[in-house]
Amino acid sequence: MTKRRSLVSGDIVAQRYHLQDLVTERLGSTTWRAHDAVLSRNVGLELLPSDDPRAGRFLEAARRSTAVTDPRFLRVLDLIEDDQGHTLVVREWARAFSLDSILGQSPLPSWRAAAVVTEVAEALAHAHSHGQYHRRLTPHQILLKESGAVRVVGLGVATALAPVGSPDSPEEHLQLQRLDVQALGKVLYACLVSRWPGGHVDGLRAAPTEHGRLLRPRQVRAGVEREVDTICDRILGHPPVHHRTPLTDAASIAQVLRRVREPGDETLPAVGAASSPDLTRFDPVVEPAGPPPGLEPPRRRPKAHEPAPPTSLERGRARLQRATQGDRGLVVLGVVGTLLLASIIAYLAGRSSTDEVPAPAPVTSGVVSPLQIAGATDFDPEGTDGVENPDRVPLAIDGDPETGWTTSTYFRRADLGGIKSGVGLVLDLGGPRDVSSLRLRLGGEPTSLSVLASSPTADGVPTDVAGLRQVATIDDAGADVSVALPPGTLTRYVVVWLRTVPQIGPEEFRGEIREVQVLGRG
Repeated sequence: MTKRRSLVSGDIVAQRYHLQDLVTERLGSTTWRAHDAVLSRNVGLELLPSDDPRAGRFLEAARRSTAVTDPRFLRVLDLIEDDQGHTLVVREWARAFSLDSILGQSPLPSWRAAAVVTEVAEALAHAHSHGQYHRRLTPHQILLKESGAVRVVGLGVATALAPVGSPDSPEEHLQLQRLDVQALGKVLYACLVSRWPGGHVDGLRAAPTEHGRLLRPRQVRAGVEREVDTICDRILGHPPVHHRTPLTDAASIAQVLRRVREPGDETLPAVGAASSPDLTRFDPVVEPAGPPPGLEPPRRRPKAHEPAPPTSLERGRARLQRATQGDRGLVVLGVVGTLLLASIIAYLAGRSSTDEVPAPAPVTSGVVSPLQIAGATDFDPEGTDGVENPDRVPLAIDGDPETGWTTSTYFRRADLGGIKSGVGLVLDLGGPRDVSSLRLRLGGEPTSLSVLASSPTADGVPTDVAGLRQVATIDDAGADVSVALPPGTLTRYVVVWLRTVPQIGPEEFRGEIREVQVLGRG
């Protein structure tokens, strides 16, 4: 093993990973954004010197964490000990900004704080069911993507760097679960008031106390909703005020937080896992004054189209993202620039769409074969925010039957918790096509679904079911499904509409489309 030296941007690690940006240095480890020269993709690298006495624990913790498959945890892709004295954990890369960087500028409105912590709590509940615990959860370990999706990093590994012991008995498992539950309460508290209970953490000042008892969020900042304040106290209060029942597990925390409604929204369901809301959009709060500028993403749903070649909007977005990748703090500017560019292009597109042009004629060859899918979009017209895991949509059309797009997790009932009639994917065929059938690989069973089709002259991606017609329906389908459509089905946009989804756990239901193929004459 050669002598190890300090790493700098531009170095190559393990003969394939080109270091690009140093993201953070914590507890003797470094985290980098790197480019995988073999697979031509960005990855996250967490490195520790191989001669560090924690290196073995570090790798073992990362290895154990792979048993947890919840997509909100960044996946471990590889574990490496190279000949240059480095121990590496390779993870998928999330273009996102950390929760602590947001809270350092302003707390979140109550309902958004609840939404963020709901996602984290659901992820931890899944980890706990596999005997895995985070044990070092702070706002720095929570990432928010542009789409509003939540990601959690450091499962198990953070503890390996600053160990608190390993669970060897049911009592120790319960103790570690309580540690994560308390951390969830502290994260919720920090989201509400930008203070951390118990001391200074991740740049946040310590939360105030009175006579040795933590002040509730409503006592620290005006404008905190009473319902969320009560939930926070039920987690952190020793005991909770007014003799309320304590919340002692992550699943219970997620369940009660799901009931928190956005002000003015009377349609938000009381229970059931809806898709992640737009968590990065800030509302004004009473104290401190105003939200940080530039964190207002678009209210319309993000798209997951993948046309080739890239559009001018995508090229502009890519340039902005490259310009901001070197500094996490500049992600805010990237979001603003993207929005401005999108607004301009949308305006120009709107002007040109008013020109009178002849309706496109369907392109047909007379031979039934797989049709090219020009793009795909998540379709959640009855959800509270109109999105359903948009970042996973490309996995349904990537040719890999082992990966797929998943719905959110719904509770109690297979019919999406009884809170919506369906959710699914929109497939853009690029123009009017004569569609004869669909082939689907689904995850789990049974799944009930319908196929909806747009008019062949539809002038935009559908955002609701108005204007769509049902052309096929199947109940209680298995994993492999072939759906025949009526002869002469001319359409550009095909919607796979899931009406009931398989059970994945006690009172938990989730659908998955692993692969979809459209056949027709085109």
